[in-house]
Amino acid sequence: MRHGLEICCGGPSVTASLLVELGVLAERAGWDGVFFEDYLIYYEGDDPPTYDPWLLLAAIAARTGRVRLGTTVTALPRRRPAKLAREALTVDHISGGRATVAVGVGDPKDRGLAVFGERTDLKTRAAMLDEGLDLLVGLLGGGRVDHQGDHYRADAVTLRPAPVQAPRVPVWVGGSTQAKAVLRRAARADGIVPYKLTDTEGWSDFTPDEVRDMVAALPAARADGEPFDVAIGGRRRRPDERAERAYLGEIAAAGATWWLEFVPAGDPEAMRAAVARGPLG
Repeated sequence: MRHGLEICCGGPSVTASLLVELGVLAERAGWDGVFFEDYLIYYEGDDPPTYDPWLLLAAIAARTGRVRLGTTVTALPRRRPAKLAREALTVDHISGGRATVAVGVGDPKDRGLAVFGERTDLKTRAAMLDEGLDLLVGLLGGGRVDHQGDHYRADAVTLRPAPVQAPRVPVWVGGSTQAKAVLRRAARADGIVPYKLTDTEGWSDFTPDEVRDMVAALPAARADGEPFDVAIGGRRRRPDERAERAYLGEIAAAGATWWLEFVPAGDPEAMRAAVARGPLG
């Protein structure tokens, strides 16, 4: 099981240079992946500083050589799939084939939806995600895409250059497993970034048995033949590191391929320390 960081993309006292620094530090500290949240307006504070994750990832890609780089999770209904594909393909080339895209229906508390006139009703956003996922997967593979749908259109288009990774830049699907559609959508992609509760104000860890059941319900392999990615986590490290190591060992044995540890917005020195201590292995 690999160990990644899920890092805030904004917040009070957070700067773009700090976030790039954390991404570079993550590689030196032994982490396997750096994944940013994706918001137009961060969800904490009044008018908080917020930064575009793909621009941050491009800067980190140019200064690292090993860590996987991506988002957890991009609200695809708020993005144009073609623009997102172009950004991900660019990071894939800057990084030499280390990009991953995780998409979902969007966070209910995302202030960047209503204030910019984006669709906020769940039914419409779910339909946009379903359609946009197929388009995104096709565009990230470098082949010719012809799509005519209710929300998106692509007229026999190919994005070049083709991805460094074959057959495509990996796509993960995020969301609460209380919504059964998350598993259905993930099965059309390369991985899943699940959280347990639909209520994003709460948190509950998956049990090893729940991880095992999830793995059994998903494809065994990605499109490239590698094991299907199951990225568990998204919370801060708990103080009892012995118990935390035991839990990570149990979910790894149950089939999790990634553990993601959250680095929230806060004091810059505390954020650096959370990254510099490295993964629990």
